[in-house]
Amino acid sequence: MCLRSKQIQKISIYTNYAEIRRKTLYAVAFASLICWIILIQYLFSERLHKKRLKLQAVNDQIEVLESQLNSQIKNNEQLIKIIKNINNADYFKSLGESFNNEFENVSICILVFACNRLTIKRNLDQLIKYRPDEQLFPIVVSQDCGHEPTRNLIQSYGTQLTLIQHPDLSDIKLIGKTKKFKGYYKISRHYKWALTQVFETLNYETAIIVEDDLDIAPDFFEYFRSTYPILKVDPTLWCVSAWNDNGKQGLIQDNAELLYRTDFFPGLGWMMNRDVWLEIKNDWPKAYWDDWIRQPQQRKERACIRPEISRTKTFGKIGVSNGLFYEKHLKFIKLNQEFVPFTKRNLTYLHKEIYDIMFLKDVYSSPAVTVKQLIREKISGDGSLRITYTDRNSFKRIAKVFGLMDDFKSGVPRTAYRGVVSFAFRNRRIYLAPLADFSGYDIKW
Repeated sequence: MCLRSKQIQKISIYTNYAEIRRKTLYAVAFASLICWIILIQYLFSERLHKKRLKLQAVNDQIEVLESQLNSQIKNNEQLIKIIKNINNADYFKSLGESFNNEFENVSICILVFACNRLTIKRNLDQLIKYRPDEQLFPIVVSQDCGHEPTRNLIQSYGTQLTLIQHPDLSDIKLIGKTKKFKGYYKISRHYKWALTQVFETLNYETAIIVEDDLDIAPDFFEYFRSTYPILKVDPTLWCVSAWNDNGKQGLIQDNAELLYRTDFFPGLGWMMNRDVWLEIKNDWPKAYWDDWIRQPQQRKERACIRPEISRTKTFGKIGVSNGLFYEKHLKFIKLNQEFVPFTKRNLTYLHKEIYDIMFLKDVYSSPAVTVKQLIREKISGDGSLRITYTDRNSFKRIAKVFGLMDDFKSGVPRTAYRGVVSFAFRNRRIYLAPLADFSGYDIKW
């Protein structure tokens, strides 16, 4: 009886165990099913989310393309108007005639900065030789330093020019490492005084600033006379320069008529109006005036006109910069020798509203190539090409390959316009350009 009871008890235990296992299996199966449902739902919702993101991205791209298309349509409409005007000889003739009639008798002062170089004779002889009219281009020589032989030489030109002498020859006291840069402080002091004399005492409206170590091209005066009206009426310009910082043989096309806008102040023979001087004179720096004038606070997004082939060339290897850049770069700049009758050309394309559309269209419609492709000559045709840079370092790497000036001033590369540096390679136009969405210069570059 006892044995049978134990057997019944064991059977009961086994039955309960089996029941527990069965229920456990059901629970596990149910839990697995729930997990599976959750996983499926998650994957489905994730795919749906990704599809939504992709759809949103597509919509965003469509909106961007639509905006770009509308912008392009507007640009094309403007371009069509420009082309119609280009084809309208009467339009340009009347525009050119109005410029000539209004500005033909304006006197533009040639302000020559001098110190102690007897070689100023070379510069003055060329200015007088190529000057078409003494009344239209009066020469004023401003001498610093008090160097008597140089003063006597300048005075030997008699009534062909006017000599003014900087009265402040006092020493400039500097301490520490700045002592060796004293020359830059004296130059800046001289510039402020001489520009004040020309614009405020002698009352000239416009001046072409020249230093005593510059050779000038035969069409130097013609170039400045023809660009003066544009500088006068276009508020987006603040200077005209005779200088191309990348104007070495091999980096320029053999076309002396090519002119450009540039955001970089080139200097080395440049024209400025009195209103700009009055605007900037009160903040004139104690030293390094040229780098100061390139800062955004002075430039205010204004541009200069510059030539493809320089109308000036420096022969002054010795100076306060101790020949900096001269042996490696400056002595290789090509000076134009061909007389271009610019006053008989229509230069209204240099106005911003015309220039920007045509220039940027030409740049960004040019096929994009790599440096390697360009150097290995694997590109057919002879049209313009574009090389893209994305940051400061990539610009410098590319510039060094071609022998371009690779430095920046307040974030602006030399000769750049809207970030684009235009040069020639094997007589083919190359644009070293940022991406098309360029929005401005980074002053930290």
